[in-house]
Amino acid sequence: MEGKEKKIKITPIEHGTVIDHIKKGQGMKVLRILDLVDREIDSIVSMAMNVNSSMGKKDIVKVEGKELKNEEFDKISLISPNATVNIIRDYEVIKKHRVGLPDFAKGIVRCKNSNCITNQSEPVETEFEVTGEDPVKLRCTYCDREMTGEEISENVI
Repeated sequence: MEGKEKKIKITPIEHGTVIDHIKKGQGMKVLRILDLVDREIDSIVSMAMNVNSSMGKKDIVKVEGKELKNEEFDKISLISPNATVNIIRDYEVIKKHRVGLPDFAKGIVRCKNSNCITNQSEPVETEFEVTGEDPVKLRCTYCDREMTGEEISENVI
């Protein structure tokens, strides 16, 4: 067996979404964002972590029977701004999107400041300005509290 490399293959999906180039170690967070953890689902979900790529290590998520909404693109971009989303139909990629950081994140992240008006009983939607890209940095437009990294992924709604 010397000189031969074994590869584990994840079967292709007929219809659904493949999220590729997820920042190493962020695959489980993507599954949480897509609400695919801690609940019963009927879809086939595959995740590969620490996959070798020309740009280093990455994670990959495949979800059978689900196409992402724009809001989900924005959520993923906050934890992995270089991810790509491939929409699959009949085993073929029909659309390929690179997620990009929005200028503002509205209604998708909870402010970590318990005194922020968005965490009170007021009907105010959260809004953050994206002030940094590497690492991603957000600033609440109401209380000016900043969040980065883990704080963001822990507060994605």
